[in-house]
Amino acid sequence: MAVATRKSGSRTAGLFLSIAIGGGVLYSLGYPRTLHAEEIPAPAEVRFEEPRRKASSREENRDLISSQHLQVKKSWENPGVYAWGSNTGRVVAPDSDESIIRAPRRIPYFDGKLIRDIKLDRNFGAAITENGDLLQWGTGFSTTTTAPTPTLTGKDLLKLTISRDRIVALSSSGNVYSVSASQKDQQAGPKPLESTWFPFWSSRSNISYRKIQLKDLAWGEKIADISTGLEHSLILTTKGRLFSAATGTEDFPSKGQLGIPGLTWTTRPEGPVDQPHEISTLKGFDIAKIAAGDFHSLAADRAGRVFAFGDNSVGQLGFDPSPESPVIDAPSLLPIDKLYKGTFLVPKVTNIAAGGVNSFFTIDATRIAGQGEEDPRGLGRVTADTWACGQGIFGGLGNGRWTHVQGVPTKIKALSGLYEYDEINSTVVPIRLASMSVGSTHMSAVMNNITHLRANNYSSENDTNWGADVLWWGGNEFYQVGTGKRNNVNNPTYIAPLDVEADKEKGRREEHRFQITPRTKIKFGGRNVSVEQRIECGRGVTAVYSGT
Repeated sequence: MAVATRKSGSRTAGLFLSIAIGGGVLYSLGYPRTLHAEEIPAPAEVRFEEPRRKASSREENRDLISSQHLQVKKSWENPGVYAWGSNTGRVVAPDSDESIIRAPRRIPYFDGKLIRDIKLDRNFGAAITENGDLLQWGTGFSTTTTAPTPTLTGKDLLKLTISRDRIVALSSSGNVYSVSASQKDQQAGPKPLESTWFPFWSSRSNISYRKIQLKDLAWGEKIADISTGLEHSLILTTKGRLFSAATGTEDFPSKGQLGIPGLTWTTRPEGPVDQPHEISTLKGFDIAKIAAGDFHSLAADRAGRVFAFGDNSVGQLGFDPSPESPVIDAPSLLPIDKLYKGTFLVPKVTNIAAGGVNSFFTIDATRIAGQGEEDPRGLGRVTADTWACGQGIFGGLGNGRWTHVQGVPTKIKALSGLYEYDEINSTVVPIRLASMSVGSTHMSAVMNNITHLRANNYSSENDTNWGADVLWWGGNEFYQVGTGKRNNVNNPTYIAPLDVEADKEKGRREEHRFQITPRTKIKFGGRNVSVEQRIECGRGVTAVYSGT
């Protein structure tokens, strides 16, 4: 068990407390065959550590003593988007001809801006502005326009997902819009009629788009969430019903990811190609979470059960793959209980994530009394674990191995069984994951560790803010993991702060790690805004942004 302690104003450098036995490396001992008189070394030059410069204010003192405090402060004062990884499509650095951006770099267009969401592909990027408009950029969008350009406007968009060549967005009213990633296709395609502020008057949209609409919605029911793979989308309603739809422009889903047995290009019903279909086998399960990989789908209900369907060629559904039947086209219940067989722990899935050919599950496992136990210890204690399945050849399983195929989920030990001491409530609590972002081959996990964001002019000069820990792993071909090296990473690891120069300006030479700022209310542009930093792992690219 790993335990961490946090106190208000703590400047602890590590989240997890570890104990090392031995304290060093044991070398084999031996004696030289011949002896030589040693030359007396010259006296070493004595150098005294330079004293830390004296702070002129409490706030400056906090900046000097804590890298974490400085990171939190800068995320509030200078919101924007940091991006790195492949730049062949001029997505992470629109104004640069460099093919790879090795370290986090700000996209100037977003400096001083808050956004609602962002999704990145190697060839195109998409973001939602603070007022709900869609922005697009990259060579996949336009080879002549480099700056993010408004396209779908006036829809009050909340969330983005991307397929191979389309953008699927959810609005505040529960509408789902499908837009081509290409500006050329937006201009050439049919432009729908839209109502205007003038009664009984409509006009053509500026761009071509499609509206994905569900049939037979109940009173008060609307679309609550979306998740998209390369060719398909999952659509979840507020009543816990799950629908799926084709999303690609050219290819119809053919690997069972729609969850409708027998549904193919030739058997599809009349109507639009991207019409949604209700996954009838999940009726009555009250689905609460959805996640889509490239060609597979996950759904979790409120009772903590997980259903998987689609491509299982490398075990990404959580079942051992079969060469004869690499596809499971109907939602299948994962036997999560088997992962805890004989442990006196009852598991409940709390969240799911998917991307590429990988799937992830976070589980709360509660200790119960075993048969015949007279004095069970830790009864009712919850252990928070993270499990992974799918392909691990690039390190995406996060279990320290380079596994080609992983059907049965494997535990990510670096993200499991962690605890910290909550001084406010005087108790030890499990450290769960706050969120995960899964790209095509690399991933990141934000820990839900205790944070502190209340340092102010009235608190001690040593009272510093700190955020949540973030770990990264997986494929690193384009430096997208952020370690500064190109090696793939098979164990979750920390990366350096986004703005390393800010630490150097304060005289810090030792290495510090990036911590992400959780949601809080700040004063920005003369108004109170609820804001947080978020992570987006895309296809060979990564972004950290200030989101509302």
